[in-house]
Amino acid sequence: MQIQKSFQTSENGKLYLVPTPIGNLKDMSIRSIEVLKEVDLIAAEDTRNTQKILNHFEIETKKTSFHEHNKETKINTLIDILKNGESIAQVSDAGMPSISDPGHELVEACIKNNISVISIPGATAGLSSLIASGIAPQPNLFYGFLPRKISEQKNSLNEVKDFPFTIIFYEAPHRLKKTLKSMVEILGDREIVLAREVTKKYEEYLRGTIHEMINWFEENEVRGEFVLLVSGNSNPQSNEDDPLVDLAIDKQVQFLIDKGEKTNEAIKKIAKKNEIKRQEVYNIYHQID
Repeated sequence: MQIQKSFQTSENGKLYLVPTPIGNLKDMSIRSIEVLKEVDLIAAEDTRNTQKILNHFEIETKKTSFHEHNKETKINTLIDILKNGESIAQVSDAGMPSISDPGHELVEACIKNNISVISIPGATAGLSSLIASGIAPQPNLFYGFLPRKISEQKNSLNEVKDFPFTIIFYEAPHRLKKTLKSMVEILGDREIVLAREVTKKYEEYLRGTIHEMINWFEENEVRGEFVLLVSGNSNPQSNEDDPLVDLAIDKQVQFLIDKGEKTNEAIKKIAKKNEIKRQEVYNIYHQID
């Protein structure tokens, strides 16, 4: 068990997780600005992007890069700095560190080394979009980005398709159409809200069904990063209501045959249900090695 006293005096420095604006510089909090001015070092996902913010708020703190591609080699260096009594502010390009951005590994390393980790509240696209979407805000699941490969994407959607609460996804514009098509195939035609360019001049909310969104994007240009807010499954399938859930593959096939299905059709359905090859189910049922 570990107890962190965030503001208790310590020989170690402290790691501050500082959110940056997701589009509107006015969303930078007074506290965030003060922390960035007071720490000894800023660990930035992209030092060029961070420099624009530092220039705007006249912050002269030195910075270093810390991103997905150098985190393995950089973490030990940052931990040594913190152990030496210096404090570090970690920022991503936009929004909260560790939310679909690098940072979690540094937090883990700090906790392991008894270094205080202090989160500064601030802008995050997911929750900002959720409360304006009109879809039930509680309970919710923040998923973030789905896998890029369509097969892996569909597997991930299958894992959450029975969840009864609102799901928050992020998606890039060039992948949006394919993602929506995967969603309507796996989740069905649910209520969805797409939030684009949140906090920026061209902020936009698109409300409707997944199928309506697919049709809309066939005729309109897709721009900007998107937050996708998908309504939960109002009729989730319970394993308790599935008579096949505890049966072996051959018994599942036999169950459908006893219900009137032809053998080949039963084999086909059980193969699809269990996501295995039809021939494999055939062999199991007919006891072919």
